[in-house]
Amino acid sequence: MNPRADPADDFLLQQPWLPVCIDGCQLLTKSWFGNAEYHVLLTDMQGVWEERMDAAAIEHRAQELNRRLRATVQAFFSHLREAAEPWLSGGGGGEAQMCVWRRDGVMTLKLKSELAGLPFHWEFRCGPAPVSLVCAQLVRPLLAMSRLLHRQVEELGELLARKDEEIQDYRENGATLSRERLQTDVFNKQLYTEDFIQKNLPVLRSDPSDTPGFNADLQQLYSAVTARRAALHKRRRPQETHGDPDRTEPPEPEPPEPPAQTTVIGPDGGDPENQNPSGPVDQNPGTPVGPGGAAQVRAPAVGATRPAERQSSKPKKKKVGLFR
Repeated sequence: MNPRADPADDFLLQQPWLPVCIDGCQLLTKSWFGNAEYHVLLTDMQGVWEERMDAAAIEHRAQELNRRLRATVQAFFSHLREAAEPWLSGGGGGEAQMCVWRRDGVMTLKLKSELAGLPFHWEFRCGPAPVSLVCAQLVRPLLAMSRLLHRQVEELGELLARKDEEIQDYRENGATLSRERLQTDVFNKQLYTEDFIQKNLPVLRSDPSDTPGFNADLQQLYSAVTARRAALHKRRRPQETHGDPDRTEPPEPEPPEPPAQTTVIGPDGGDPENQNPSGPVDQNPGTPVGPGGAAQVRAPAVGATRPAERQSSKPKKKKVGLFR
């Protein structure tokens, strides 16, 4: 996932797909409602549509569709969430009504309810979802689910094989069944798989229902897969910087320059900011200042004591610590 992806995508990813029936149309939907924003994703297994709205867009559409109503965006959004969420979660809308309208590649969910005794209208105008969003929200999680289910089948097959060995050991030691109907054949994985497909595939093909069939067990598995993926993204996101060509890296701080060998001081040896600015400034400690404030540089006299030598005459303090 792009490190700069919309955080709403992460919140939506953690929501399971829910089978709903709106106006006779069987859909899989997932939705996320924030403080004053939402993101809706739905599919009929022939296409995938989405809509995301922020506070400004919600306020504009609410005024466009409800000219007789005057309220804050929070009041509009609170009522919208209360009326729409039951429909989008498959529980029905109660007093609110919703219908599906398709035109020019756009799927619109029209909602009608009451707010303060007046009709309240809303439209979820869902356009085609980008391929990257479909892969993140549907394809990759379903592939991960299929891998998990396949691994589960493999482990169950191994467990059955061990059970057969255990039963055979009992029989070799004289154990018998008290009821013949409990006797089973030795498990053969290949024969079982072929028989399973042969029996169940025609049932799926002949099923007249268009219900996608995302039941509670699959919803729980989807939530577990996406929760782990979201956690991995959160851990990797601070480290992923080179994957996005549009990402601008902050410039690396330049190493600090070494301190200058000379320090600017005032004529009295103090801070020049606290001195009279009109006075001459000594640009080299211990160097006389000439007319006009220009520093006069003199060659050190032979045998003169250097500052380092003068400082060495001071008694050194004894270092106390681990390293001496």
